Amino acid sequence: MVKAVFPGTFDPVHYGHIDIARRAVRLFDELVVAVYDKPQKNLFFSPEERIGLVRQTFADEPRIQVVGYSGLTVDFCQQINAQVIVRGLRVFSDFEFEFRMALANNRLAPDIEIIALITREAHTFLSSTTVREIAMLDGDVSTMVPPHVEAALKARLAGMGQPSPPNALRD
Repeated sequence: MVKAVFPGTFDPVHYGHIDIARRAVRLFDELVVAVYDKPQKNLFFSPEERIGLVRQTFADEPRIQVVGYSGLTVDFCQQINAQVIVRGLRVFSDFEFEFRMALANNRLAPDIEIIALITREAHTFLSSTTVREIAMLDGDVSTMVPPHVEAALKARLAGMGQPSPPNALRD
C-alpha cells in the first residue's frame, strides 16, 4: 500500500489544491493532506481553521485524510510511513523552488519519493495569496474556492473591519 503526503499551508484551500489532491488520490492508495501549522509567512486562518476547511473540502473522499503537522515534511512522512510527497507545479517559477526543495528532502530522506503534478491550465493563476487579495478587495472568488471556503473568507473579512492593503499578506 502506497501512502502519499500532499503538504501545504492551504491558507485557504482552493480549486488548484483540490485538483492536485483528487488527481493524486487516483495514483496512490491513500493521500494525507498535511496542513503545515507554522510556516514562515503571515497566515489568514489559524491551523485549526485551515484543517477544518480542508477536511470539509474532502469529506466525500474516504482515501483522503487531513491532518496538521509541524517540523520537517520528511520527518512527518516517516512518522506516518508515507513513501511519497506530492507537490503541485503551476508556473515555471514554481519549478526552481520545488526542485531545490525536492533535492533537500531527498538528501534528508532518500527513501521518500517526490512527485510533482502539473496543475491544470485553468488553475495556473491560482494561489492562496491571489484568493485572499481578491477577497480582501471584495472581489468574487466563487470560481476559485468551494462555497464553504468563500463563506469563511467573507466571515473573516467581516470580522476584520477595513481590509488591509493586498501586499500585507504573503503566500
